[in-house]
Amino acid sequence: MKRGFLELTHAELQSWCEAQGQPRFRADQIRRWIYEKRASSFQEMLDLPKALRDQLDTEFVLFRSNIVNHQVARDRTEKLLLEQVDQETIECVLMREPDRRTICISTQVGCAMGCVFCASGLMGLKRSLTRGEILEEILLLDRVLGIGERLTNIVVMGIGEPLANLTALLSALDEVTDSKGLGLSPRRITISTVGLPPKMRELAQTGKPFNLAVSLHAPLNDLRTQLVPINDRIGIDAVLAAADEYFEITGRRVTYEYVLLSGVNDQPEHADELGRLLEHRQAHVNLIPMNNVEILPYVEPTAPRTAEFVRRLEARGVVATVRKRKGADIDAACGQLRLKSELPIVK
Repeated sequence: MKRGFLELTHAELQSWCEAQGQPRFRADQIRRWIYEKRASSFQEMLDLPKALRDQLDTEFVLFRSNIVNHQVARDRTEKLLLEQVDQETIECVLMREPDRRTICISTQVGCAMGCVFCASGLMGLKRSLTRGEILEEILLLDRVLGIGERLTNIVVMGIGEPLANLTALLSALDEVTDSKGLGLSPRRITISTVGLPPKMRELAQTGKPFNLAVSLHAPLNDLRTQLVPINDRIGIDAVLAAADEYFEITGRRVTYEYVLLSGVNDQPEHADELGRLLEHRQAHVNLIPMNNVEILPYVEPTAPRTAEFVRRLEARGVVATVRKRKGADIDAACGQLRLKSELPIVK
């Protein structure tokens, strides 16, 4: 079987070129075609010797993922369902704003965190994605962009727990932030986590100022454990302490994500307790009204209840925003399209 080309690091590609009797600068030419010119095949790389293009075709596959579903919403949000070589599927999304082109990518096939309101983990964790598979999501979405459109932001908030696959993720993001790759600033990349303190500290030590988003979803341990079962082994205090360290090391304000579930975690006392936890921290709360999933019992709160939640946080000096829903007329919420493709009951 041919190797996935995107599994090669820059240094490995340089070594491969040398092994073919080619100068090392050929690696930069190849990468320019991939990252700048959005090539989809080696034969498009016309400033490479024909023999080198043929050798690349013999040994590698540029894109191993197969797009099995491509949905486009009225607001021009686009979602891809990608089938991997082992027939497992993942999702990734392109979201358009007037001044931004943001993509949301996955890091695992399924998820082991077990958040009860999330479609991504309903079928459990199958495996983690490789560096190359993560890069393929990014580059395939980049090729969905039209002429004159450029990728501006990446959020690592798709299927899976990013920090549980940190090595592969960081390797992929090295290509994204490299000046000879996509050249995207780490400040335009947000990595989400349910809160794995050792991995949060490891991320802080990379020296790259990625944005960190912590999926909190409840201000009290008992409630958070009901919603995010792994909390039983960690606890909110440990998560907040690791987030504080992340801010101290990187200088990047931490975002706390909070999915609002009607009648569950959206009461005034929840807002007050969340405000108490965060009022002395450099924090931003991103409130996310629940995206309805047919086989889950949770729904979003009313608009007045959401507004009251925001008001109570702001009364304590906590910055809070409500996430704008994108792609409402397609399966744009994390895990929904994959779920429909694998569980006929939700079709």
